[in-house]
Formats: sequence, C-alpha cells, structure tokens
Amino acid sequence: MRRASVLTAALLVVAVSLVGCAKDTGSTGSGGSAGAATECRRNPSPTGGAAPAAPPVGGVGANASALRVGLSYDVGGRGDASFNDAAAAGLDRAKAQLGVTQDKELTAAVGESEDASAGRLRQLVADGYNPIIAVGFKYEPAVEAVAPGAPNVKFALIDSTANDLPNVTPLVFAEEQGSFLVGAAAALKTKSCHIGFVGGVQTPLIQKFEAGFKQGAKAVAPDIKIETSYLSQAGDLSGFNDPAKGGEATKGELDAGADVVYAAAGASGSGAFRAIKAASTPQNPKWGIGVDSDQYNDKTLADVRDVIMTSMVKRVDVAVYDFISAVASNQTNNIPKVFDLKVDGVGYATSGGFVDDIKSQLDAYKAQIISGAIKVSATPEQ
Repeated sequence: MRRASVLTAALLVVAVSLVGCAKDTGSTGSGGSAGAATECRRNPSPTGGAAPAAPPVGGVGANASALRVGLSYDVGGRGDASFNDAAAAGLDRAKAQLGVTQDKELTAAVGESEDASAGRLRQLVADGYNPIIAVGFKYEPAVEAVAPGAPNVKFALIDSTANDLPNVTPLVFAEEQGSFLVGAAAALKTKSCHIGFVGGVQTPLIQKFEAGFKQGAKAVAPDIKIETSYLSQAGDLSGFNDPAKGGEATKGELDAGADVVYAAAGASGSGAFRAIKAASTPQNPKWGIGVDSDQYNDKTLADVRDVIMTSMVKRVDVAVYDFISAVASNQTNNIPKVFDLKVDGVGYATSGGFVDDIKSQLDAYKAQIISGAIKVSATPEQ
C-alpha cells in the first residue's frame, strides 16, 4: 500500500509539472487561453529600408478657386473617425492649399435605395457642382446611372471603377498592402500568439483588408491564430455604423484569447476600441489597430487612444486632394491607377510611439512589397 501511495504521488507530481509546462509555453491548439503569454515562433525579418514615396500627382500650385466641389459621403459621413473623415480631410486640405471656396457635402443614409444615392448625385449636378466625388463602393450603380447624362461633369468614385466611364476617375487602393504591414505589427506585438480581425461588411473590398492582415501576420508568425468576425453581410451596410456591434464582436475575440484586434469597420471601430480599452490592464495589455485614418489622432477617440497601437492608413485624403488638384490643372490622366505603397497611397501610422521599436522591421516588409519580392493577395485564404 505504501509503495502504491508513493507511486500515485509521483504520478501526480509529474502530471502537475506537465500542466505547468503547457501553461508556461502556451502550446495549446487554440493559441493559448485568454490573456496567457504564449511562445510565438517568429520568422527572421527581411533586411533593408523602404523605398521613397512618389511625389503628389495633382500639379504643384494648382489653383482650384474656380471649382465648385461636391462630396457625397458613405454611411456615417463626416465625423465617422475613419473612412469618410479621410475624404473630408482631403477636401479641407484643398480648401487650405488650392483655394477651394465653394463646396457641398451630402451623406448617405443607412439602408437607403440606389435611387436615393443617384438622386443625391443628380442634386449636386443640378446645383452646378463639378467635380463630384462619390465616397465609397456603394455609389458605383449611382455613378453609372448619373455620369453618362452629365458628360461635362468630372466624377471621382472611391473604391470602385464604374466600368471605365470617360468622365469618371476611379480612386482605388491597395488596402491589402497596408493591411499586410499592420498584420506584421500585430504578430510582432502579440503576447498570446493570437490576434483578431473585425470587418464591417463582408464584401470583396473589406476582404482585401482581411487578406493582407492575415498574410502579414503569418509572414511574421506562421503558427499565429487569427479570429475573424464580420458585423454584417454584403448588401447590409449597417456594419459600418454600429459601434455596439463592433464592441460585441471585439469582446468575443478578446475573450477567445486575442490580444490585438484590427477593426476595418468604419464608425463601428469606435466600439471595438472601447471594448479593447475595457479589457486592457497594465499587466495584460490589449491593443487595437485602426483603419483608413490615423485614428490615434482623432479627437472623438481621445479616451481610447492609449490602446490604438497603429492604424492602416488608407490615404483617401491624398486621393481626394490629388483629384481636385488634377481637375484644376487638367491632369486627371495622371492619377495613379492604384494608390498603393509605391505612391504612399496606403501605409501604417506611428502616432503614439507604440510601434517605434518595430518600425525598421515593418519598413523592411514595406520595401519588399514595393520591390515585388513579396506579393500580397487581395483575397483571404479559404
């Protein structure tokens, strides 16, 4: 009996020791429990710095004072702290630097019909605005309906091509390239080897953000676990303007073990950051990654800026400014076919200093993408 008791005790010690080892290394199939530090196998970073950005294309010193600029925003409008605000920043810069004094801003409503979108563009045409900038892929049918009937009006369509109409300039971006860089940042910063992605609406456009983010993260840490959530499906744009749902989805990913979450969800991202702030402690920090604008600097997010590690900056502001400048100087043919890393059309933010320690690594990845050594997919792996 005594020998059996000793053997049982020895087995218990071994079992406890094994459990302790599993907890210390975090080597669980699910990427570790929530908040647990986990060993994350990381690849060596590439070497070399980033190539210089191309100069603006809109014509230095263009005078746009004669233009009457119309902007038709996506859902959320000016003040969404994300996509629309980036477009607004481009207009504001054109006012300050190009002399624009006449402009009109209109905003889409949640769940509106395509006729309503087209009606808003027709209103701008009737009121004499030229050029007119449609902010977001939702306007593609509206632009295709309105532009042919207004051949002397120059339109820009952000995030779509409108079937190559002659008076429409597409302003499209390599979102997957910028998202690759913030995915790499997430993988370099995670303590649990477990990160998350929250998309606003499950469309091919937002899937570009997802695809690049995952590819960048796995380029750094091949075994990393990545949670994925979408707030609404294609055809339902409410996912871009529902902070409560954004917070709920983010909390679910944090509860599952993620400690860095990238929210590509428009105004819903504010809810994501607040969920991250509520879950973060000095001993167990959580991080959010913003989108479109440098969200660390957004005044409406000042209370959560300390958890915004970086943002994938989609330079909608640059595209809007360059388009206005190009119209003023009659150089719209010089607008880039795609606003990518080569022309500084996408990138990552450094505000707050939270990625200063990994900037050289991120810039090395950036250089490899620009050179073509790394090809970033625009569609997520299935």
